[in-house]
Amino acid sequence: MANTIDFTVSHRGKTHTLSLTPDTSIEVLQAHLEELTNVPTANQKLLYKGKKPAFRGDETITEAGLKNGVKVQMLGSTADELGEMKQVESEHQRRERIMKERALKPQAKLRSTGPPPSSPSSSQFRFHDIVPLAHLPNPEAARKLLTRLAEDLAIRHVMQKHQFSVGVLTELAPHEHPNLLGLNENAGQSIKLRLRTNDYEGFRAYKEVRMVLCHELTHNVWGDHDNNFKELNSQLNREVAEFERAAAAGTHQLYDTTGAYTPSSDPELERDAHILGGGGHVLGGAVSGASQDTREERRRRMLEATLNRLKKEEEELEQSCGTSGPSAPSH
Repeated sequence: MANTIDFTVSHRGKTHTLSLTPDTSIEVLQAHLEELTNVPTANQKLLYKGKKPAFRGDETITEAGLKNGVKVQMLGSTADELGEMKQVESEHQRRERIMKERALKPQAKLRSTGPPPSSPSSSQFRFHDIVPLAHLPNPEAARKLLTRLAEDLAIRHVMQKHQFSVGVLTELAPHEHPNLLGLNENAGQSIKLRLRTNDYEGFRAYKEVRMVLCHELTHNVWGDHDNNFKELNSQLNREVAEFERAAAAGTHQLYDTTGAYTPSSDPELERDAHILGGGGHVLGGAVSGASQDTREERRRRMLEATLNRLKKEEEELEQSCGTSGPSAPSH
């Protein structure tokens, strides 16, 4: 039997080679890692073969399954970063307190060159803060994705229309919430989305994450996944699809109140139209191809196919949502 177990622990791009006796406890290992990385033992998460083992402090590294040559990935914020995060959290609490105080006071009417008085204020119905998780790799890339979601004109359109306000838009760590794709806390106080792939090597497809966002926005109104929830969730997805369809067609009926939308083609809409019969042979039909259709008919088919696809995806998302309750406002 070998006198020592040699393995590596990676954290934030740095690899540490360790050589410990088989009877070394996990508690001692974590204390050693704290010296090397400045990550407190309470915040250390050790990933072995993509999973977080259920370590006990008094078990040995052998009992925990560590062997010669094993590569362990450690996640966790340093003591300095934790201090900064507490400051950020305090700032968020201060902003939230100020927002609540303002909500209780009568607001002065200001002259504006923006939307007319009957229109919702674009500064009110939005995501008030963007917060990537600092202890995960490449937080700046996560911030860019969260910002893209917050500034997506189709999302801004539905938030204005339904008067949705969200305090913080942030992310879920795959290892901390392996079964969740999204979570809405306290009816919009914060929305958390799974942005990353399970291996932390990349990010999930943008439109998949955006659809989860629509799902979680629905929880601003309804807690449980009942018929009320499903109806509103489908409506939000339909409005996003219609907004983009209108933009692709160059129409103006669904332009966002916060600014002009630049028309662009949508490959998914084109794909859905093809699946439904927008090009190719139609069973039982004497005419083949979409050239005989009017432009409006083609748009209708594209939207119908997109909504059918979204309906199926909505049902699948319900199994990966952590929000529940009799009604979202009561959380």
